[in-house]
Amino acid sequence: MSRSNGVDLSQLRSQFAGELLQSDAPNYDEVRALWNAMADKRPAVIARCANEADIQAALAFARDEGLEIAIRGAGHNIAGNASVDDGIMIDLSAMNAVEVDTSTNTVRVQPGATLGQLDAATQAHGLAVPVGINSTTGIAGLTLGGGFGWLSRRFGMTVDALRGAQVVTVDGEVVYATEQDNPDLFWALRGGGGNFGVISRFDFEAYPVGPEVFAGLIVFPFEQAESVLRQYRDWVLTTDTTFNAWVVLRHAPPLPFLDESVHGTKVAVLAVCHSGDVAEGAKLAATLEGFGTPVGSHLGPMPFVDWQQAFDPLLTAGARNYWKTHNFTGLSDEMLTVALDYAEQLPGPECEVFFGLIAGVTNQVPTQATAWGARDARFVMNVHARWQSAAEDARCIDWARALFRATAPYASAGAYVNFMTEEEGGRVEDAYLGNFERLKQVKQQYDPNNLLHLNQNIRPD
Repeated sequence: MSRSNGVDLSQLRSQFAGELLQSDAPNYDEVRALWNAMADKRPAVIARCANEADIQAALAFARDEGLEIAIRGAGHNIAGNASVDDGIMIDLSAMNAVEVDTSTNTVRVQPGATLGQLDAATQAHGLAVPVGINSTTGIAGLTLGGGFGWLSRRFGMTVDALRGAQVVTVDGEVVYATEQDNPDLFWALRGGGGNFGVISRFDFEAYPVGPEVFAGLIVFPFEQAESVLRQYRDWVLTTDTTFNAWVVLRHAPPLPFLDESVHGTKVAVLAVCHSGDVAEGAKLAATLEGFGTPVGSHLGPMPFVDWQQAFDPLLTAGARNYWKTHNFTGLSDEMLTVALDYAEQLPGPECEVFFGLIAGVTNQVPTQATAWGARDARFVMNVHARWQSAAEDARCIDWARALFRATAPYASAGAYVNFMTEEEGGRVEDAYLGNFERLKQVKQQYDPNNLLHLNQNIRPD
């Protein structure tokens, strides 16, 4: 029926090419589900857009009906802002086409595409966009929050590769934003989140990468973690930007290259990705292995698309997740000691602390060049609490918050908004540093009534 939930969809149905769902639809619960099981919301309407005109129609319907608006790409964001109770979820996941123009190395990507879909399309031509490390992540949320991954040392943040974006404003106007056209909007989209409109297409520059990279894991016992991390910290910044290695502190999953006696024990993992010469990558990885006595290593040439999916089994949908984040210009002895103390107390087998290395091209871009402005950050920490039962909520959240507080004195300015939870709205101004006032002005121009507020919200000026 068109009028369940008290919302009459008959007019919207007449102009909507995609699928409209309400709570009586057989697939309603499946479609409304987000990656983070803690975000369990029930929209009055799910508008599964098939094209740009559907986005316009859904926005007009929401305005006319006074419905609160949530925008969903792939639904991966930790804060759960891709859905809303009793409002409208504008679901873009069916708009997932990726088109690669090899004559200009330009990639046109619809907002529902995942990183896996983008990687598959670009790597078919030996190209890549610097994106995140989990193939089920959506390109839209990743990009609008800044975006970083294995290639960021070499090519910068995801927003640094963005060359243009087609935007449906809250009034239904379609505008194209580049550094030349609507430059204030383009600047704000490069890290300012979903505050300014609904993106119907991203245009990226792609770079020659792969199709093979040298990648893999080096696993050390936890008792060696402090020594290994100090050596890593002092050495890794001396390497070329083609080389990247992240630190992960967690319980060892049952990886096939680890002896069963290691499974479930606390470990320090160095995750390696070298996008340059394979032989050079092997030499650099060997240096890392020499920082301790690994309990296992799995390293070698592999397709970049495979490495981009390597962590997917640890990041499946449906678990309960709570994250906290800091930026760091360096990993001091004192900070490492604190982080390791808390990692010693991991509250569950899926919880972890990671430090992503982004030092390189990301630091060469001026702070004011994009909305994402933490250009002095060399490492990004994610306190990743993850568990299955609601009975564990308090214990896991308390641990994450305590680690976050304890490491705060050593953090640098700004924050990565994609790792911020729903409760952290008061931290948004700090996250954007000196760019916040300009972001408020752009918000005032494009969304003066703050209709798009289910995000890390920037209020109009």
